[in-house]
Amino acid sequence: MTVELTKLVEECDRYLNVARIVDYCPNGLQVEGRSQVRRIISGVTASQALLDAAVEAQADAILVHHGYFWKNEDARIVGIKQRRLKTLLNNDISLLAYHLPLDVHPEVGNNVQLARVLGLVAEGALEPDNPRSVGLVGSLQTPMMPADFGKRVQDALGREPLLIDGGRPIRRIAWCTGGAQGYIGQAVAAGVDAYLTGEVSEPTVHIARENGLSFIAAGHHATERYGVQALGEYLATLFAIDHLFIDCDNPA
Repeated sequence: MTVELTKLVEECDRYLNVARIVDYCPNGLQVEGRSQVRRIISGVTASQALLDAAVEAQADAILVHHGYFWKNEDARIVGIKQRRLKTLLNNDISLLAYHLPLDVHPEVGNNVQLARVLGLVAEGALEPDNPRSVGLVGSLQTPMMPADFGKRVQDALGREPLLIDGGRPIRRIAWCTGGAQGYIGQAVAAGVDAYLTGEVSEPTVHIARENGLSFIAAGHHATERYGVQALGEYLATLFAIDHLFIDCDNPA
């Protein structure tokens, strides 16, 4: 089966409610390829490695969380940007990218999907008074010591996280995938026992230690692998087309 590219994009934009979110990049169709889509390749970032794998897999479209044309980046089509766009255009492959809309979606969003993978029970937004809140607050079904929860994260995501042990069992937890270490202040205000995200900054460690909060940095890439997979599966089921997730590993 195939689906028209326009219908595929329209459904993604509708399902993710793109129009309501102000972002740092254009969400939706970033590079237009052939008009009919039979096979979608999904991945975290539209790197050259992912593009080459999509060409090898005879993809018609690539679906990612991290696409191109970010705010304040160099607009010139040179270097790696030229090579990436040349790969897409020469092979008539479309690129669809969804950033914040894929983080916040209540069904296929990165944060909801990470909760599923780690066995977290989501109970509300990290910033309940902010309609654009990305992170979530919830609980573990069974309280765990920080080291034990760190082992769960390692087993589930396939990489050892950075763990700051807060010294108390984790019952309540906040999380926000990707580069969201700056939300640790909101996690402290929420009164949770632990905060999990992808990246870490130097001040993050001190804030965690001085508040007796466990902090887990599990990797930007590692925490954001699941939303785009779920969205790809949704589209594959809806339109009866092929979908394949390709994980181009990134330790950061």
